[in-house]
Amino acid sequence: MLRVEQLNAFYGPVQILHGIDLSVQPGEIVGLVGANAAGKSTLMFSLAGLRTRCTGTISIDGSGIEALPAFDRVRRGLVLVPERRRLFPFMTVIENLEMGAYSEAARPVRSETLAQVYELLPVLAERRDQVAGSLSGGEQQMLAIGRALMAKPRVLLLDEPTEGLAPIYVKALFELIRRLRDLELAILIVEQNVHHVLHAADRAYVLENGRIVMAGAGPQLLNDERLKVAYLGL
Repeated sequence: MLRVEQLNAFYGPVQILHGIDLSVQPGEIVGLVGANAAGKSTLMFSLAGLRTRCTGTISIDGSGIEALPAFDRVRRGLVLVPERRRLFPFMTVIENLEMGAYSEAARPVRSETLAQVYELLPVLAERRDQVAGSLSGGEQQMLAIGRALMAKPRVLLLDEPTEGLAPIYVKALFELIRRLRDLELAILIVEQNVHHVLHAADRAYVLENGRIVMAGAGPQLLNDERLKVAYLGL
């Protein structure tokens, strides 16, 4: 579904990413881990078409999207749940969700998608008329994911989804991610919570100084002593 080949990314004259190759298939959870400042969020911005200058190829089902602006990438099915959620805090839950369904493909099926989101995330149905800024951190993260689902994604990018969450919400979040995999979404997660993401991931990549230095099955990497010592400080 998603394939990235020889992706380089720059902020001004400074190169951040160097020759990134990765792929995510439908119904697969792929994790991306590494130390702070390794380039993880830069990769997510580059895939989504935000704030970086890139070379290389990014394709969905073999069709290149690297030249498209961010809103056209959403139309092709690639949707980012950004770090720190980026909700509209003074709008209600239902208004935030409806904002996710702005594309031509998502609008005609908005009611059906909303029903599916409420089934996956019943707390959003309970809070539908509450302003987003008054929700707890965990509820806000669920709303951010719900808003992304309203766009009818095929590829879902999750940037640091557990940041600042209580343990009970971290557990609920990864349970939700596993359910989304069953919907045949291709899911790429950037995450500091190494144990959780490597346990959940079918495959994972380790990023160091803008380069992928290790790749493999999630649980296999979790037990790799080189990863623990050299890249994650465990």
